[in-house]
Amino acid sequence: MIVLMPNCGFLSETSRMLHIAQALQARGEPVAMATHGGPYMRVLDEAGMPYTMLTPAMDTARCARFLNDLVQIGRPGVRLQPPDEVRQSVAAEVAYLRATGARMVVTGFTLTAYLSSRVVGIPMAASHGGSWVPPMFERGLAPVPTTMPIPGTEWFPRWLKHKFANGTASRMSGPVKFLNTIAAELRVEPVPSLAALMLADLTLVTDVPEVLGVSTHEMEAWRPPSTAAYRRNTQLRYVGPLFARLKLPVPAEVQAFLDGQRPTAYVVLSSSTPEMLRAVTARVRQAGLRVIVGATIHDFGPNTDPDVVVAGILPSHEVMPRVDVAVTMGGQGSVQTAMYSGTPLVGIPLHPEQELNVDLAVRQGMALAVAPRHVAGEHTTAAIQRLISEPRFRQQALRVQGLYAETDGATSAANEITRYLRRADHAEAVAA
Repeated sequence: MIVLMPNCGFLSETSRMLHIAQALQARGEPVAMATHGGPYMRVLDEAGMPYTMLTPAMDTARCARFLNDLVQIGRPGVRLQPPDEVRQSVAAEVAYLRATGARMVVTGFTLTAYLSSRVVGIPMAASHGGSWVPPMFERGLAPVPTTMPIPGTEWFPRWLKHKFANGTASRMSGPVKFLNTIAAELRVEPVPSLAALMLADLTLVTDVPEVLGVSTHEMEAWRPPSTAAYRRNTQLRYVGPLFARLKLPVPAEVQAFLDGQRPTAYVVLSSSTPEMLRAVTARVRQAGLRVIVGATIHDFGPNTDPDVVVAGILPSHEVMPRVDVAVTMGGQGSVQTAMYSGTPLVGIPLHPEQELNVDLAVRQGMALAVAPRHVAGEHTTAAIQRLISEPRFRQQALRVQGLYAETDGATSAANEITRYLRRADHAEAVAA
């Protein structure tokens, strides 16, 4: 049994675990899914994917606090989860993994799986790090952040900000103390650093070499240089882009905005607030575009503008190819949907992983980044106007679309998971 544990507080992680589970099932592999909850459980429900609810439950309010703390990760005193929640989560996961006879757990940002998998003695696979993996920042490819994660560092010179972005993750142990306190109690392997929190025994790197800038050989040959920074058995494997392809209908009122008659933007900011969503929408309207708002779980509030349509969770892979520009927070799923669709992008990154995702699109010449603190001002309107008025952004977006055209991240992920387990079975047989 392969157990997948999505953090359903994130649309991206929920959809990734769903698609990997479906790809594993297509290969005939037995799978089970368990989650501590979150507002995006509806994605699993709508897909008909059964799952088990684990305690303690993460309701909408708790998921919002988790996201808020995640954005501030690295700041003194920030703990993603309190000790009792970690203890209870690990205990529930251990009981579930043992009851199902799990051979591997695949996590979608359910971070307590780092401990429960070790208690049970099974390997873990993860894709939540996306492209934010050591071979990237060891080559200095992490961008200068639009927003520095630690207060008081905004005024660092650019070269120092770049060094900070690429050199600190493997040295930061503060962000993982919330896990390691309990790891010591359980006498299991800790998570050594923030960089290690984005890795697993099998790390599924959800991109292609042509975009990330690290060759397949370099990625797969990487080994942890130090157990002070990484767990010793970490492996990295490219699987290609892995973004939501939800089988949902496009509402008629949204279809009406996809007629191609007037410039139209798709604004989907799943990791933001209703206030930011409204502010960005207003700025896009000032640029003269119609707006489709993918409000997901946010209450957008009353809308009286006939050139704005507000919907819930939409099949972005069907909407983005038919609009002129997309505006997202910078999660890899939404950025890659724009890249796969050949659609120019404005990214509003909140944290280092999102900074990288947006910057990869910027480097490819198809996107612009706007710092969150500037979204309510002219920066957003100006960025939209540039993407619309300068043809090179669309041309480069279509070029990038070609790089992703032949990839199927979910199938590749399923192949790597089963290949890893076959190698593990062979090693056990030889040892016996």
